[in-house]
Amino acid sequence: MDIVGYTEAAPPPAGPYSQSRRRGGVIACAGQAGIRPNGEVEVGFGAQLRRTFENLRATLAAAGGDIGDVVQVRVFLTDPTQFAEMNEIYGEVFAAPYPARTTVTVTLQPPLLVEVDLLAVVEEGVSQ
Repeated sequence: MDIVGYTEAAPPPAGPYSQSRRRGGVIACAGQAGIRPNGEVEVGFGAQLRRTFENLRATLAAAGGDIGDVVQVRVFLTDPTQFAEMNEIYGEVFAAPYPARTTVTVTLQPPLLVEVDLLAVVEEGVSQ
């Protein structure tokens, strides 16, 4: 059975997709950026990345997971010089054993500086 996770603690989807979706024990969280639930964009890279992870925590929880369940993270940076700062904040969010991660440089719609999506695995008997 699928669970579509939705929370008002993160921005609503900007198109035909779910904030998160769970099938069995796998939860996929759609890409989030540094946007507050009211639509305001955080100012600065660090603030945007921290908000991005807050949004992901909320969408993950809406499908019955938490940050400790994350096994794969994809980070999309607009500026590769922000890699060190991203690594520092990432280390504040995740604990060892760290999720697998891919980090790439992309173009995002300004003023967005970073986007992150993730996959998590939870016990199938655990409900939201």
